[in-house]
Amino acid sequence: MRLVQVLIPEGTRESVLSTLDEQGIDYAVFEEVGRGDFEAMVQFPVPPSGVETVMDELTEAGIREDTYTIVLPTETVVSQRLSALVERFPGLRISREELYARAQDLAPANSTFFAFLILSTIIATTGLLLDSAATIIGAMVVAPLMGPAISASVGTILNDQQMTRRGVMLQVTGLLAAIATGAVMGFLLQQTILIPPQLDITSIPQVAERTSPNFLSLFLALGSGLAGSISIIRGSGSTLVGVAIAVALVPPAATSGLGIAFGLPGVAIAAAVLVLVNLLAINLSALILLYLSGFKPLEAGKYEGVKSSLFSRIAVIAVGIAVLSLVLGAVTFTTFQTQSFERQVQNEFQAGFEEADLPGVELVSVSVTYEPVDILLGNEPQVNVLIAVPRDQEIPPDLAQRWDDQLTAEFDRDVYVRVGFVEAQLSEREEPTPPLGWPSLTDRSGSHLRYPGTIRG
Repeated sequence: MRLVQVLIPEGTRESVLSTLDEQGIDYAVFEEVGRGDFEAMVQFPVPPSGVETVMDELTEAGIREDTYTIVLPTETVVSQRLSALVERFPGLRISREELYARAQDLAPANSTFFAFLILSTIIATTGLLLDSAATIIGAMVVAPLMGPAISASVGTILNDQQMTRRGVMLQVTGLLAAIATGAVMGFLLQQTILIPPQLDITSIPQVAERTSPNFLSLFLALGSGLAGSISIIRGSGSTLVGVAIAVALVPPAATSGLGIAFGLPGVAIAAAVLVLVNLLAINLSALILLYLSGFKPLEAGKYEGVKSSLFSRIAVIAVGIAVLSLVLGAVTFTTFQTQSFERQVQNEFQAGFEEADLPGVELVSVSVTYEPVDILLGNEPQVNVLIAVPRDQEIPPDLAQRWDDQLTAEFDRDVYVRVGFVEAQLSEREEPTPPLGWPSLTDRSGSHLRYPGTIRG
């Protein structure tokens, strides 16, 4: 429930009070002695979703747009006509005046914004290097990115160009500052003993997650933008909602900075693309939801102009997302190909060993080194096979090459097969062990070799 206080201009008292009576609203009137051009102040309770409608009616009754107005949240209101008002205004949406005030509060002062953002990036960069999801999430609580993202969209909907420009400026400069902070921190850490020399950051799962963006990342950004918009529309803003928006932006920005610091342009570009896609998606979802919620400009008569401008901005953002989604689509498709290839190779080897039934010989592991970038660059996949073999067991001399040829024929692509052996010991058996035959991926047969080792095909 909201308590609205409005000053009544001279000569409009009767029409204003008549309008409130027609709306079935209980009110209290106080004489105004502070300003000469107002004759009274009226205050009345109304549900949050009814504030905008009632204020529009009062504007037609003579309340000027620049009139002194206060909208306060209330704990309890006792009124005989309150239940009828609640039934008349059942929604949970706040008024555009309250939306405007909340959006202004969400965007902090520049110094506060950049201080919290830089600190958040430092914590997030540490979490990336430590491969600590908990640390990264903790950093997101500090990140103040929800305010600019929401205020930019609110400014667009309510036709406040200054709010829109400031929201966009804080988002762009803030994320550039985050990338720069990650780069500086990465460079400084390389000069210390805090990280191992020649650290390969692409081997860190939390970093690798931000360097292979796919369409699921887009859903995260869209959901974050919708959550932020709903929280402010319903007047239930929460720090946890801001965390969702920050997760989509700060960690990939820090990853891009680390890519710059470690001299890995591929990492820097991939993470920067993810940042840009997420930024556009958050703003797009917020704009669409605010428009569908029915908010109109603060100044009457500008709705059509704002509507045209809004559609233009939505179209531009959507085109930008579509273009960048080509990158996401390529990564998604190539990731699916590499994972499918690895799964098929593992199944082939597992089936071959199970059908061969080789006592004492065990397939320890099969892994495939094959990344999406390898598909784009035309690099061949590397299949790494590790086998446990008894000490006196003979091993075919051309085992790796035979598997290489069979995989090449099976998948119609060149592969590189690397076979490693570890010594295995078995307990004695009552029955003599039959001679071992080495499995083929096709006919499950093979020759023998007298020495173990690693064979390259």
